[in-house]
Amino acid sequence: MAKKGFTLWFTGLSGAGKTTLARLVEAEIKTRGHKVEVLDGDIIRTNLSKGLGFSKEDRDTNIRRIGFVCNLLTRNDVVAIAAAISPYRAVRDEVRRDIGAFIEVYVRCPIEVLAERDVKGLYKKALAGEIKNFTGVDDPYESPLAPEVTVDTDEESPEQSAARIVAKLEEMSLLAAQSIFSADDNEEVGRRVEAPGFV
Repeated sequence: MAKKGFTLWFTGLSGAGKTTLARLVEAEIKTRGHKVEVLDGDIIRTNLSKGLGFSKEDRDTNIRRIGFVCNLLTRNDVVAIAAAISPYRAVRDEVRRDIGAFIEVYVRCPIEVLAERDVKGLYKKALAGEIKNFTGVDDPYESPLAPEVTVDTDEESPEQSAARIVAKLEEMSLLAAQSIFSADDNEEVGRRVEAPGFV
């Protein structure tokens, strides 16, 4: 029987950890036997949305395109994982309505921490006014009002955040709860149960 598709949508500022978490959660969902595709914002920008700029209209078009692909995948029983800044609440809500099986993950991290982490120095340049229309600095980021999951990547490890996301998917019955035993553990338990003298 085919496993049901859904869209897991990571939103948050640049450098907050969306792609890292998307890849960790992807690996875990695959172990549960689901088909999974990750749509990373940067990769989409260079392929599906090539030529779009960073005006509000272009940003919304980019998110609608990602949402359209997620909808197609979800309808075909694939788990679609989107990792995109997606700064505007209205277009995220629009995508949610279109897809239906939509779980929003807010990847939250303070600007000061992001600026420290930023190896390219983009936040420092934006804060100094050298880069214009930078989301979270001089371009708005509208945080979700009621995301299914919020992770604080300045306070927990990627593995801790990923575990909380997976736990939420289990709680929503989108993923089957995984046995705490590995396949090897289960085989060992089976051998012991069958051994002579087991009570």
